[in-house]
Amino acid sequence: MDRAEAEAILDGDREAAITLLMRVGELIEANRRLEARVAELEQRLNRNSHNSSLPPSQDPPSAPRRPQKPQSGRSQGGQPGHQGKNRKLLPLERVDEVHDHWPQHCTQCGHAFLTGERADAAPVYRHQLCELPSIAVTVTEHRLHRLRCPQCAQETRAELPTDVPRGAFGPRLQAAVATLAVRNRVSRRDTVELLRELFGTELSTGAVDAIISRAGEALAEPHDGLLRHVRDARALNIDETGWRTAGERRSLWGALSARAAVFRIAADRHRREAEALLGPDFSGIACSDRWWAYDYLDPERRQLCWASHPRLHRPQPGSGRPEGVRPSGA
Repeated sequence: MDRAEAEAILDGDREAAITLLMRVGELIEANRRLEARVAELEQRLNRNSHNSSLPPSQDPPSAPRRPQKPQSGRSQGGQPGHQGKNRKLLPLERVDEVHDHWPQHCTQCGHAFLTGERADAAPVYRHQLCELPSIAVTVTEHRLHRLRCPQCAQETRAELPTDVPRGAFGPRLQAAVATLAVRNRVSRRDTVELLRELFGTELSTGAVDAIISRAGEALAEPHDGLLRHVRDARALNIDETGWRTAGERRSLWGALSARAAVFRIAADRHRREAEALLGPDFSGIACSDRWWAYDYLDPERRQLCWASHPRLHRPQPGSGRPEGVRPSGA
């Protein structure tokens, strides 16, 4: 637009002139914002390890090269006279086997050493080797014979001794399977592979799953006793966190007294799960955070976790409310 066109607008329609002036103001403000954004992006683009906290690995190709330290002229590794650090040797009382090795010939003249000449000319050099023993599952077969009674012709088969497990796997092997699959959260398939590679035994994924189920059944009674002990405690801590079972989201609940701890995998973090863990007759003092699932507890029987207090008034990004406070209507 030239000057003549601008003067024609001012001499003409007043409303059109006002609209154009307002539009010009909006464009000026938009241009100011764009300029500020471009300046910010340029500043980000020029950031490198020299002018910011970025590590050298994130330097762009345009960043100046870092100055190289002058060469010291020394070779790599330990220098002459440097006292090296090696693995400490175990004392002889902790060594399982000792093998003595003697030189057969002199390295200078080739003299063949005789047995009577074996006398140490200097302190013996000790080399220790740590190794796992060959581990393999032992298989024991119990044969139950049958005898026919000479009087009544009844056949009677021998019974297994009471100390022999009725299943195909002994208690130590079952404990190893449960430890791998449950405590260390190794998958059923990987547990089968580890048992084959480390112990030389073949188990199917179904056998592993059956062992874990039997272990759970065997621990049911001790678990109930432990749960009663925790529920009867005068004071305990309770908390929950995220968990996954077979790829699905779950919640791991924990109740911990001064001497015992009980954990429970539940469907979610609802109040009913807290009640199921503590029981309907809980009369102790529960220490917890401000998660709303514990609000059913008598305030006189609930102690808020002190570690949570500094976060009570820190709003979460975008939530507009303190952390751990349940929104109204939830």
